[in-house]
Amino acid sequence: MNIAFSPCPNDTFVFHAWAHGLVPDAPALNVTYADIDITNGLAADGAGPEVLKISYAALPWVLEKYKLLPCGGALGRGCGPLVLTGKGAGAIKRPKELAGRRIAVPSERSTAYLLFRLWAAQQVPGGPAEIVVLPFDEIMPAVRDGQIDAGLVIHEARFTYPSYGLHLLTDLGSWWESDTGLPIPLGAIIARRGLDQEAIAGWIRSSLQYAWDHPADSREYVLDHAQELSPEVAKSHIDLYVNEFTMNLGGDGYAAISALLNRAAAEGLVPAVDPALLR
Repeated sequence: MNIAFSPCPNDTFVFHAWAHGLVPDAPALNVTYADIDITNGLAADGAGPEVLKISYAALPWVLEKYKLLPCGGALGRGCGPLVLTGKGAGAIKRPKELAGRRIAVPSERSTAYLLFRLWAAQQVPGGPAEIVVLPFDEIMPAVRDGQIDAGLVIHEARFTYPSYGLHLLTDLGSWWESDTGLPIPLGAIIARRGLDQEAIAGWIRSSLQYAWDHPADSREYVLDHAQELSPEVAKSHIDLYVNEFTMNLGGDGYAAISALLNRAAAEGLVPAVDPALLR
């Protein structure tokens, strides 16, 4: 079976056992490692692998061909994207000061950027002047070096941004949670319609349970793909993004997804989603 997910520690942790033939009766995996911006595009093209990790923000464009699986993704509390600015003279200290500025984002169809747009509609009168898409690992250096006024960051940047001398302007996860009372939906696992969705979900859950039961087994695989992260940061990343919602979205998970997509559709940011296609 062909699958595409990111090389980030949470994804490699979840899929380690399946990728290494440790899940009974599961088919062998042919893995493509790609950042979320690339997998979003693969899914939108309709010619991508059978199973993919994509942004929840990209879901409305792919639900006719792919089904959302109830496990394996990234959704939780205290794990949202951050808006960072520099600390020098004239640095941005208040959200309204982002008006007319250049902002770097990791993808135009990422959940992080969708949350940013919903937040900015409330907090940034007139909005930014320009959005610049950069690979997520280039955003903090660009802000530090003054090439960009502010950056929207994801993943392990939550733990490493102080080392770049950057200022936390806002935590979009905290904003979302206080505004809705719901967890933050970030990354979804989808499978091509027509496949045995229940079986695929079962293999993912077995792989995750194996990872939880044998955390040392996946350590080398995780670090090999972790883009030079330290073992401590990789573990913090896993602890933050792999949680009970990874095993089962449950009522709160589906409520969070619906709230995000419905609010975004009301703002004209994504197409409206038929609720029946989410289950």
